[in-house]
Amino acid sequence: MVRQIRCVLMRGGTSKAVFLKESDLPIDEAERSRTILSIFGSPDRRQIDGLGGADPLTSKLAVIGPVRTAEPRAAGTHLTYTFGQVEIAHPEIDWLSLCGNISSAVGAFAVYEGYVTPHEPMTQVRVFNTNLSRVLTIEVPVRDGRPLEQGDYSVPGVPGTGAKILIDFSDTAGAATGALLPTGRPVDRLTIPDVGEIDVSLVDIGNAHVFVRAGDLGLRGTESAAQLDADHELRARLERIRGAAAERMGMIAAAARSREASPATPILGIVSPPASYRDENGGAVVNDNEVDLVSRLMFMQQTHKTYAGTSTVCTGVASRLTGTLVHEVTRLQMRQADTVRIGHPAGVIETETRVEKNGAGQYVVRRATLGRTARRIMEGYVFVPDTPHPAVS
Repeated sequence: MVRQIRCVLMRGGTSKAVFLKESDLPIDEAERSRTILSIFGSPDRRQIDGLGGADPLTSKLAVIGPVRTAEPRAAGTHLTYTFGQVEIAHPEIDWLSLCGNISSAVGAFAVYEGYVTPHEPMTQVRVFNTNLSRVLTIEVPVRDGRPLEQGDYSVPGVPGTGAKILIDFSDTAGAATGALLPTGRPVDRLTIPDVGEIDVSLVDIGNAHVFVRAGDLGLRGTESAAQLDADHELRARLERIRGAAAERMGMIAAAARSREASPATPILGIVSPPASYRDENGGAVVNDNEVDLVSRLMFMQQTHKTYAGTSTVCTGVASRLTGTLVHEVTRLQMRQADTVRIGHPAGVIETETRVEKNGAGQYVVRRATLGRTARRIMEGYVFVPDTPHPAVS
């Protein structure tokens, strides 16, 4: 016997996700997890028996539900969105993080599915995200009552161009840890086994992040994703740093269990000053005058091939916080500008950032945006067998 569940496959930015409606999934938590893993074909490194793409960027889930009227923060929103990072080789789903790229597709999905009345030329969609219990404001270009997918906006790492969708993450500041600067300091020094002492900046907006200097790791900062992934000893050190940062922020109880307790967050950023390098897509040179800083990300124990959406806004905000390692490497004359340009393995990504200090001297994020494109690829039914998906080595 098999069950059929309606699903939509959408690309959002440089990621791709299966969209499911909350009402179509089992209520029982264990059965719901088994269903989702079966839909994706996990655990299996190829995800050959499901819809997963055998890559962290394409093994993503968006569960869409109605407005939660009992949740005060959800007032005035149009729908509820829960993000899941579906593990590939392990029977696990990480519900602790948020994907900024997929959030852009949530806005388009809301218009397609009638969660919001479309208005031309731009429809504002207010989404309550359950992962962080915060509101995302998404601006979706609309024509003839439908999301506009064609346009001239380019996203490095995505072929062609599309219509620009703008997401404001300002409400997510401090959502994971309780504060934009979880420890109250722009720089913390961690003492880590087999690493030693290292300076880090811990920042929480979009997702919690830990930033380190490339030079402190013996890196230039312009290495390719393939070069970083090939260095297994480096990856082990980075995971130890990430685990120690997660423990310092109170996200997990023990640094040594970071891989099991919180594999997706905090995301680790390796930052360095502006420099020229060759991008990994077309091989074109990214010149140092095109970026305000350079960064590489470790996500799900691998180097991100582009740059995560939430990392874009977090890096942008961190570049405006005096004393952080990100602020330190940002081009001097651009530290107070509205826009920051981040050089990543596949090109350059921009974010509009506005941070102010209130009367108590605390930072307040007024704007933290990400521009993405999104496209509906497929809609139909996925067939779920009644028997659990077997583990494949």
